[in-house]
Amino acid sequence: MRARGARRLVLQTSAKVNLALEVLGKRQDGYHELVTLLQAVDLLDRLVLEESETLTLTADDPGLPTGEGNLVVRGARLLQEAAKVSRGVRVTLRKRIPVGAGLGGGSSDAAATLWGLNRLWGLRWPVDRIAELGVELGMDVPFFLRGGRALATGRGEILKPLPSTPSLALVLVNPNFSLSTKDVYGRVPPDVAGDGSRAEALVAALATRSTTRVAASLYNSLEAVVEPAYPVIARIKAALLAAGALGAVMSGSGPTVVGVARSLDHAKQIRARLTTGAWSCWAVRTVPGPAIRVTQG
Repeated sequence: MRARGARRLVLQTSAKVNLALEVLGKRQDGYHELVTLLQAVDLLDRLVLEESETLTLTADDPGLPTGEGNLVVRGARLLQEAAKVSRGVRVTLRKRIPVGAGLGGGSSDAAATLWGLNRLWGLRWPVDRIAELGVELGMDVPFFLRGGRALATGRGEILKPLPSTPSLALVLVNPNFSLSTKDVYGRVPPDVAGDGSRAEALVAALATRSTTRVAASLYNSLEAVVEPAYPVIARIKAALLAAGALGAVMSGSGPTVVGVARSLDHAKQIRARLTTGAWSCWAVRTVPGPAIRVTQG
């Protein structure tokens, strides 16, 4: 990889799923205290970063804002200011991770932008320093700067890396609408008080390397506030199980639902059984290494 003098970088950046998510309570700062198990998967966005005098973003999704409100642009601005860089960048985004889906697509793109500009501009900042900046964009950004599998606590930004075994084959099903993370957490009752035991049970299940035990340990406390408002979540979970998934859970703040399969071939079979005009489905695998990869320098 060319760090100094590089003019162009092509990156792929992963989506994530939450295999367990517990809300422990509300914090004084207005955020919620969480414990969640994050896993990178191979549903990928592609970003091309090219040095430019100005900062611009273009995307192949016509519905995606490309101005100052986009996390890619905000991330580039933050790094410009923090590093006192006068150069710009032209970012071209090929979007495959759906927006507002509980898969962290915006945070993943922001993390890739920070990661790539650190190299394109020859800054040589360590990952921890970039992650501190990334928290200003979203709590998942530090995870995407590392990838793999991790247990996240605090607001979701404190990470404990976990072994990437066993690898998992998953089916992702999205009902083709987006949900606001802020709005979903706004529905959480003020007296909610998880104890982290469900996330701990999933970590223990992963340690056994039993896909069946992992599937039985999936959990998301946000389902209790999302499913009553969006009954399609429960219908997708039921459809996944009927199609052969070993277990199913909503990812993050939804609305994407994750089903666990025995193998990638099994995941593809489940996806084929679920393909309808109303839902988007993907068969994916877990990503054991970095969530952000250079595909072309």
